[in-house]
Amino acid sequence: MRYLIAAVIALGLSGPVLAQSDEIEANIRAQIDAFRADDFTTAFTYASPTIRDLFRTPENFGSMVQNGYPMVWRPGSLRFLELREIAGNLWQKVMVTDAQGRVHILDYQMVQLEDGWKINGVQILGASDPSV
Repeated sequence: MRYLIAAVIALGLSGPVLAQSDEIEANIRAQIDAFRADDFTTAFTYASPTIRDLFRTPENFGSMVQNGYPMVWRPGSLRFLELREIAGNLWQKVMVTDAQGRVHILDYQMVQLEDGWKINGVQILGASDPSV
């Protein structure tokens, strides 16, 4: 009986976390879809106000992504890994395989605003060469 109660509590608590995860993944995926279409104006809308203030225009933002994050601009495939909280911030880990088959692990910092989740920064955690 004790295990049943624990399971019910755990399932009840996981609902909001799963909803957050779904919304965060949809936000990241939509931004990457906009990059694939070279629609930097739409991609810019998924960035937090801090990022928008930093780059000022969708064109500046798009140029930064093309030059600094080509695996995001033209990914081969995406796989969402764990969503975790670090020092009060939510970070979504994403595995991106680029067009050449190299695997990159990126960490997206997410912030929740009145109009939904926004991307507040991306860190490249690592890359691997599948041919090795």
